[in-house]
Amino acid sequence: MEKIIQEYKQDEESTYHTWFLNNDERLKAFRSIRKSLTKVIVEIESGTFGNDFKGSSLETVLSAISEQKQVFEGAAHAFYWKPKLRIPDIYENESNKRAFGRFLKVCMEAMNEEQIFSEIRKLNGLNIKGLGPATANILYFLHPTWFPPFNTAIVKGFNVLFSEKKKLGSWDSYLEMREIIIAKNNNHRNQLSKDLGAFAGLLFEIGSNRLVLENNALSVLEIDKEKIHKALNKRHKEVQEDEKEESAHSEMQYYLAKLGQSLGYRVWIARNDHKRAWGNQPLGEWSIKDLKLDNFPEAVLDTVSLIDVLWLDQANNIVSGFEVEKSTSIYSGILRLNDLALSLNTGKNQFYLVAPDHREKEIRAQLLRPSFRNLETMNISYILFKDLRCDCDAMCKFGNDISVLHKICKTV
Repeated sequence: MEKIIQEYKQDEESTYHTWFLNNDERLKAFRSIRKSLTKVIVEIESGTFGNDFKGSSLETVLSAISEQKQVFEGAAHAFYWKPKLRIPDIYENESNKRAFGRFLKVCMEAMNEEQIFSEIRKLNGLNIKGLGPATANILYFLHPTWFPPFNTAIVKGFNVLFSEKKKLGSWDSYLEMREIIIAKNNNHRNQLSKDLGAFAGLLFEIGSNRLVLENNALSVLEIDKEKIHKALNKRHKEVQEDEKEESAHSEMQYYLAKLGQSLGYRVWIARNDHKRAWGNQPLGEWSIKDLKLDNFPEAVLDTVSLIDVLWLDQANNIVSGFEVEKSTSIYSGILRLNDLALSLNTGKNQFYLVAPDHREKEIRAQLLRPSFRNLETMNISYILFKDLRCDCDAMCKFGNDISVLHKICKTV
């Protein structure tokens, strides 16, 4: 087992590196997913949830989960409403919908694992058509040390590694898998993590035939070599694309920091990005060392410290916040800015989404959501990469304050 884990960790393109270890968006996702899930529960309880997955608050949750790299690719599929099959039957069946809402609420508020086991048994006992342990992917983002992610590749990897025959759609199989995963993870936690995502990533690598063991060697050999080659090339291209996106993200943070300083503001770079670099210069060198804000609850301050760029005046008051959204959820970025706006509660601050040109339609669609249109506490605009890149130097030269951004920002 130690040798398998070592091989998994040594592969720079494994999910251990590309998703679990070096993906800052994974850490940001926990709070935004929890907050979005609160909205699902409120809508179900108030009777405003609707009768389809598309456009629902649940779609927002699953979209944020699905974008967490390959491990969660396709996580939303199990929740698509298929009216001909009537699965999963939580959209038009009011009783099932309320049961699902109660399940989510108890799981969010649970103080121990037994409370969640009890809710799983209740939910499973209702035999809601099409609603199975794919829900465990939501549980992971609520309690990452209690419940591992769950999908086809993870189940396949588990069966190969432990010579088991667990089934994909069975809660019993999932819970049995969980017990074994936790036991093995505890034995090797010094190599992996208390967070079960690291172990799930290992199973995913085995199940997708990227990590070859004696148990799955024959099945790997039976797969068409061209398919294996295509799969490896696809993963390599995904890693390259991630690196390209990270570079663009750092570039935009650099421009915003440079512009902020030239306008006389103190600049904060997200605390998890201080070691990132642009032009061989660490972004942390453009940032104040510590973010100290008065009257901010600890949980909110923790979220605010992850906002990509903040501009502060000399009295340490936040003037503006910027979220750079290269490929991650626009919705999540808006939530983080909204947390900040609610804490400031002035209605005078200006906030910005900074995104690639091809995401402009998506940004406009999100900002036109009724829930965001009615936010009186937050003035939000967006800036496209091309405009910030092109006009940064000119704004540094001729700008006097934040109003210079009016030349390049857009509103809906």
